Amino acid sequence: MNKTLLSLLFAGAVYAQTANSAKASAPIDLTGNWVSVVTEDYRWRMVTPLKGDSASVPVNAEARKVLNAWDPGKDEAAGLQCKAYGAPALMRVPGRLRISWADDNTLKMDADAGTQTRLFHFSGGNAATSAVSWQGYSAAKWEAAPGRLKGGGLGMSVEGTDTKSLEVVTTQLRAGYLRKNGVPYSDKVALTEYYDLFKEPNGEQWFTVTSIVTDPTYLSVPFVTTTDFKKEADSGKFNPESCSAR
Repeated sequence: MNKTLLSLLFAGAVYAQTANSAKASAPIDLTGNWVSVVTEDYRWRMVTPLKGDSASVPVNAEARKVLNAWDPGKDEAAGLQCKAYGAPALMRVPGRLRISWADDNTLKMDADAGTQTRLFHFSGGNAATSAVSWQGYSAAKWEAAPGRLKGGGLGMSVEGTDTKSLEVVTTQLRAGYLRKNGVPYSDKVALTEYYDLFKEPNGEQWFTVTSIVTDPTYLSVPFVTTTDFKKEADSGKFNPESCSAR
């Protein structure tokens, strides 16, 4: 086989791989700069809740023991200021996101709150072999074929599919807090997220992430929330800040 034919075959294989990548097949475009818009749970998201406050989180008796023993000073002394910035809690922390493609099959999400980075892996891989961390290992997939559904509410249109657009399942997580006041989740926690993109009649873009946290250690039933983000023109207001235990 001559060199020219080999080159053509190699180029064809590379093109096919790129064309079938998660980036190329994306039914929606989540890249860009986003700011969280706090429309609910203001008292638990905008300020650190009072010690012992677990309202609306389905904690069990074991979780209440941990919650009532919360001591931010001990977390600081142990270098655990980021316990409330792990993946199960990060999207609820007010702040800004910068989303981009790290490569053709990995979506990268940078959060200025706590200076955290999440990676959504579309290419599979073995989550069990990845290191346990605040952001864990996130396996992602597009849920259905591209399409468009009218009627997102208030004149908004849903971009992407007739169901959800992006599903992300995160495991290999380090134990942390669902809220900054010590509402705990264990290292057995799993996070499932669904991302939907919307457009308002005036052209503004939003996405909503539905988060489902399951934890056999500290939750009696799954903890479900929805969080809204609005797209910004650029990253001018993106302001990375260190984790805070208080």
